Amino acid sequence: MLKNYLKLSLKILGRRKYFTFVSLFGIGFTLLVLILAAAVLDHIFGAYPPETRADRTLSVYTVRMTGDDSQSTGPGGFALYDRFMRDIPGVERMALMTMPQHAVSYWNGARIQVALRRTDADYFRILDFQFIEGEPFGDADVNDGRFVAVINESTRRKFFGDRPALGQALEVDGQTFKVVGVVPDVPIFRLLATGDIYAPVTTSKTDEYRSRIRGGFVAMFLLKDASLTESVRQEFKARLGKVDLPPNFKRVLAVPESVFGTFARLMVNDFESDDAGARLLAILLTMAVLFMVLPAVNLVNLNVSRALERASEIGVRRAFGASGRDLLLQFLFENVVISVVGGALALVVAAGVLAALNGADLIPYAHFALNLRIAAWGFAFALIFGVISGVWPAWRLSRLKPIQALGGAR
Repeated sequence: MLKNYLKLSLKILGRRKYFTFVSLFGIGFTLLVLILAAAVLDHIFGAYPPETRADRTLSVYTVRMTGDDSQSTGPGGFALYDRFMRDIPGVERMALMTMPQHAVSYWNGARIQVALRRTDADYFRILDFQFIEGEPFGDADVNDGRFVAVINESTRRKFFGDRPALGQALEVDGQTFKVVGVVPDVPIFRLLATGDIYAPVTTSKTDEYRSRIRGGFVAMFLLKDASLTESVRQEFKARLGKVDLPPNFKRVLAVPESVFGTFARLMVNDFESDDAGARLLAILLTMAVLFMVLPAVNLVNLNVSRALERASEIGVRRAFGASGRDLLLQFLFENVVISVVGGALALVVAAGVLAALNGADLIPYAHFALNLRIAAWGFAFALIFGVISGVWPAWRLSRLKPIQALGGAR
């Protein structure tokens, strides 16, 4: 039966070329916007190298300290994590790192701006960097404060051209580092892994960072198993109650969570709940549905007008025994088919748009591309759009009685 529905749908769409073009344009444009949004969100929050263990990786980007008349929000301090969050049950490793900080280098008379990130050795054990040259620095390098660095491909190209960088020296922010490894570029929106130069945290110019409860550091936790997420969060929260806070502050709030969860927490300004990500996801899905509603309503009106012109066809089919259910499924199937075709065209156009974005290099190191996950979202959007815009016209036509339909009733 589905084969017959498909054949009839294609014949009808081919017969009404103008309607088909208008419908495909509206559907395709709507789905194009949604697919592009899904592609961007997927490449920001999805599991891509070197963040391949996203299912059991939690991080803390933002800490909020509150008092009667005071509030301070921002990255946590080294002391907060080093003194109070070591050896949480269920955590396999904990890494501490700064966010990438702008630094300046001078090479062969040229001024080069780079993003410098200071980390510990566990940083490279949690993240799955594929080394092009050398290897990461280790615990001994961090403990001894050795001036060694891992750099990305673009930095190697800027400083050394096509030559190997291993063992070379480079100057950054007034400090000279020896290159021990080279890794692929990481897009700027991959907040855990992005950076141009990675150096041991102990090479900081002062030791002031060691005593700070808030400021400058992100903590990353690799869990032994993803099922331990809630127990790790509760232990983390319990330990926050033991932190010695600066004067004027009484509480400190923070939650280990995914990158998406952190983004959601900042967007909804919620530092109390354990899972702000679910709220933001619901908001995003609601926005996607609402974005589809207006063009779907326009398409509903177009479908009703088109379908009522087929009243005589409906009357003949009803006279020969077609049930209302058969007509409902046929017209709904036609609408789903054109929505899926529009979705396929949107995927093709989206691939071209993403390639153009990559070529324009608007986002440093970004490489947007479609994948099966995004294609699945596109297919889901197309089905939802087809059903939303097709149910009412299909139901209305299926209710026409044979005599009314043959008489051209509206």
